[in-house]
Formats: sequence, C-alpha cells, structure tokens
Amino acid sequence: MSKKEIKPSTMLNPVPVVMVSSGDMEKSNIFTAAWTGTICSEPPMVYVSIRKSRYSHEIISEKGTYVINMVGKDTVKACDFCGVKSGRDVDKFAHLGLTKEAGPKTGVPMIKECPVNLECKVTQVLELGSHDMFLAEVVGVYVDGKLMDDKNAIDLVKAHLVAYSHGEYFELGDYKGFFGYSIAGEDALKRRLRK
Repeated sequence: MSKKEIKPSTMLNPVPVVMVSSGDMEKSNIFTAAWTGTICSEPPMVYVSIRKSRYSHEIISEKGTYVINMVGKDTVKACDFCGVKSGRDVDKFAHLGLTKEAGPKTGVPMIKECPVNLECKVTQVLELGSHDMFLAEVVGVYVDGKLMDDKNAIDLVKAHLVAYSHGEYFELGDYKGFFGYSIAGEDALKRRLRK
C-alpha cells in the first residue's frame, strides 16, 4: 500500500468556515465553526457542533436558535478573531465593528457584513463526546442583493467564500464544473465557463 496510515482524526478537509451568531440584540455572541454542514433538504436542515465548555453552547442551549453567517474574503479576519477570543471576555460585534441585524424569524443577530445568513431553530441536540451537535431547521435565508442576477439567481462566486483546511483559510476560486457536467458534454461546460 502506498498510503501511510495516521491515527484516526477529523481529517475531512476542506470544510466551510462560518461565523455562528447566537443570543439576542442585547446579549449576543459569535463563534467560528468549521464543523457545520447540511443534513437534510426537506425540511432544510443544518448542524453545528460545539464544545460543551464554550459560551455559545450555553446561549444556544438556552435559546434554541442560531444564525450561520457565511464568510467571504472581507470577513475572514473577523472570523478568525471569533475563533480565538471568548464571548465571555469580549463583545465581538462591538470589538470588530460588525453590524447586528435582527433575524426576522428568531431575533438572533445576523452579521450584515456576511454575504449569506441562515436563520436556524434547533430541533435536536446530539451529545457526542467532546462536542454536542445542534441540529436545526433553516427557517430563513438572507442573501446580499449584490449576489443576485436579473433572474433572481444567486451567484455565490461573487461572495468570495472562504473554506478552512487543516488550520488555514482559503478563498474559493477556479471554477471546475457544475453538477452533472460529467454527462452533459464538453459544449455545456464550455458555455458555462464563458459566462
């Protein structure tokens, strides 16, 4: 075998990096998460896994709501700060100059500077060991109007989204194809690449 075995770990990389906001407009927090993702499309559901000792774990457990704020190149430094500083010690919204916008369905502050916000209501908490997984239904999605075209389609390439890979942040780039391009043919891919 040409591959070397290493000890079991959370090696799945790259992953999305997001800022998760919780609380209300008076008392809130933001933390950085790379352990998040989609779990169901009908109803739309996501999850975020949080260490039991974290301040946001306490807030989300109490309120049962959170917002996933997607990170673009303009918010990646704020994202990193939110991952290394505790909300018990610093008001991250104020320190970073981020703008709170109340989520219409939950009241949880969304981060205006982020290109996309997913407003979530917790449906179940799975205790897994070092982390608890907060499964949630997405009850609202809010997209920066600059990402919408004249047909109301979202162009996430314009968001300059960031991924996290083994301790480092990377802006997503180079378009490689679309779902189904492997069977759609070369002409379909060439047409899409010209856009």
